[in-house]
Amino acid sequence: MRILLEEHAGKIYSGKVMANILYGVNGEGSGHSTRAKEVISHLQAKGHRVRVASFDRGLRNLCDDFEVTEIYGLRFAYVNNQVRYRKTMARNLATVRQAAKSIKHLSALVDDWKIQLVITDFEPLTCQVGHHKRLPIISIDNQHSMTNTDVTYPKQYRRDAAVAKLVTRAMVPRADAYLATSFFMPKVKKAGTFLFPPILRQEILKARPMVGDYVLIYVTSPAPALAKLLSGVRGRFVAYGFGREGSEGNVVFKAPSLNGFLKDLTSCKAIIANAGFSLVTEALHLAKPYLAIPVKHQFEQIFNAYWLDKMSYGAYWEDLNKERVESFLYNVPQYQEKLAAYPRHGNDALLKKLDSLIAEYTSA
Repeated sequence: MRILLEEHAGKIYSGKVMANILYGVNGEGSGHSTRAKEVISHLQAKGHRVRVASFDRGLRNLCDDFEVTEIYGLRFAYVNNQVRYRKTMARNLATVRQAAKSIKHLSALVDDWKIQLVITDFEPLTCQVGHHKRLPIISIDNQHSMTNTDVTYPKQYRRDAAVAKLVTRAMVPRADAYLATSFFMPKVKKAGTFLFPPILRQEILKARPMVGDYVLIYVTSPAPALAKLLSGVRGRFVAYGFGREGSEGNVVFKAPSLNGFLKDLTSCKAIIANAGFSLVTEALHLAKPYLAIPVKHQFEQIFNAYWLDKMSYGAYWEDLNKERVESFLYNVPQYQEKLAAYPRHGNDALLKKLDSLIAEYTSA
């Protein structure tokens, strides 16, 4: 028989305390919300009451499945596929009042919801509120693998790395625990940090990949120079993000489609794209060789691309030309051989650790 007791701080099912949790999700891009969806679904299945706070894509991607409160979000400024730090600072400084308003609103909601614990996926406002309310804070993201582990990167990126590390520490300072994800396993150097394989959506974990006769191309903004370059490379390409549809020579341009992109990702022979963590790790799980073109001055992408190349899962270049694309395609069999041994795990280890931390932090 199930025992049900309603209390101010949460619920108790069969002797287990179910917590009231505030979950902050960074809304820039789709990677944070894709990861958070898996974690939130797990928490709800365990009986926890989860209140989500996000913005932009995070808000749009999560609002159909969960109760989401819209908050102000910090955003990077991009110009010609490059991060512009001065514009980023100017844009966010101009909206300080909006951030303060969101913090005040969240603080009131935390009291109303009787929140016991904060989880943040690189979202700073929920972290700030958690500190103000003296609540336990758990960080779940891939960014802290750059700051909390012993890793290397090329010397020419020191400035970008310094900025990225400063931002990462500022976004989620002094968390009680950091659950960091990575597609390689460096040594942890910061206490309270636990390293896990990437969190993958169920569609990827259940997929049965095949090796087709085309290369998948994905860009976050139209790239006419890349389209022209591909037309001169021998091979077949399926391209997303170029703002057009139809076939032009050896390139098939497609409109945005979650299901269509997943199908093409599962069946391609290789990928050429920016180096966002989610797409890189999904590709590696599906054994797809990856040619990465990181956004300039976006150190997280540079970091991902560098380690992807270092692990021999693919290659990376800041700029592409015909010879570099053809060299990558020539080496696809070698990358496939290396990817055959890529460690493939589900999400269980991280979720199990999260369960134990929630029980520890809310047991008082």
